[in-house]
Amino acid sequence: SNNAGIDGVGLGKLLNTRQVKRMVASYVGENKEFARQYLSGELEVELVPQGTLAEKIRSGGAGIPAFYTHTGIGTLVETGGIPIKYAKNGDVEIFSQPHCTGVFDGKRYVMEESISGDYALVKAWKADELGNLVFRASANNFNAPMATAGKVTIVEAEEIVPVGELKPDQIHIPGIHVHRIIKCEKNEKKIEKLTVRQDQAGEAGLPAAMQKRIRIIKRAAREFKDGMYANLGIGMPMLASNYIDPGITVYLQSENGVLGLGPFPTRGEVDPDLINAGKETVTVLQGGSFFSSDVSFGMIRGNRIDMSVLGGMEVSQTGDLANWIVPGKMVKGMGGAVDLVSASGTRVVVTMDHCSKDGSPKILKRCTLPLTGVECVNRIITDMCVFDVVPGKGLLLRELASGCSVDQVRAATGCEFTVASDVAETF
Repeated sequence: SNNAGIDGVGLGKLLNTRQVKRMVASYVGENKEFARQYLSGELEVELVPQGTLAEKIRSGGAGIPAFYTHTGIGTLVETGGIPIKYAKNGDVEIFSQPHCTGVFDGKRYVMEESISGDYALVKAWKADELGNLVFRASANNFNAPMATAGKVTIVEAEEIVPVGELKPDQIHIPGIHVHRIIKCEKNEKKIEKLTVRQDQAGEAGLPAAMQKRIRIIKRAAREFKDGMYANLGIGMPMLASNYIDPGITVYLQSENGVLGLGPFPTRGEVDPDLINAGKETVTVLQGGSFFSSDVSFGMIRGNRIDMSVLGGMEVSQTGDLANWIVPGKMVKGMGGAVDLVSASGTRVVVTMDHCSKDGSPKILKRCTLPLTGVECVNRIITDMCVFDVVPGKGLLLRELASGCSVDQVRAATGCEFTVASDVAETF
């Protein structure tokens, strides 16, 4: 499963009764019990990049035993060493193993083995009596590839309709993959992150930390160009959808299978089947589309995304990024970030606080945390400044935030950098 959902719901029930030995997932999400069991050594967790996980499942369902991908090259995904199981004292009992690699057209790739299961549990909007399935809005996500990858696929459907009611060209999964259908008796859809649009007049009353984030993301929104396809990471980057210049058109993609994301909804527009990769409620613009997670990451690996805006815990002077785990203390999971930064044709912009809460720098000579990607960042936008990563040369200070000086930036940065001749306060 991509994640364990909400505490006490779905897989959360199995976690509470200690019926899960190992999770293969990309993201811990908001499930505090999932994170607690993993960090305390009660649960084995095999963390996999989200796009790789989607492709492992799709390939498993298609009878393909393994495949090569560039995702994770130069990180612990390739070399091994990701904690799978902690001991009670905090030591690591089980690490991930190194991957086999191959070279194609002069580029290195890791080999990933596919996944199939004895059972696949899937949620559908509609099913007919032959097992044909239709998913609604962003609820396609992992349901579609998962439905093909089980020896026995069991579907819970909101509605079961007679054969012929579903139009053939609207069916997402043909009934050949489905073995059992169960009618959903209690169709309660819990929303993990109810997120609604904040009018800009109300920003002044927000906490200082949130106002600082909005300042960063307003500057990040200036990176968008007309006609661009872009992906926004979980957290601060996702706020950028609210500040796009109204004079341009940007097509926002979400890893869970949405193209054409709009602003966060008003309270009257909230739809539990319409969420982004961070489980936040969203809207979709006219001309938008929905698709499965494996299709979504095909767009990403295929260099269809012009720019990705991501959060960061650390960035190095050469553009290495770390943003998914503090070993033994905090685990967010990779999500789709490793896939996004591995796409050579995608410009990567990182938005982050310049310093940690204790005042220590987050922009360093070398990252100290496990890497998300190697030499993958093109631009860093913080509450103090804008840096460009210049290949072979390091960081170039391009812009200053209002009230910040070059000397202040130098004192708050953990590595050397050069200063552009025209550097000025711009945001």
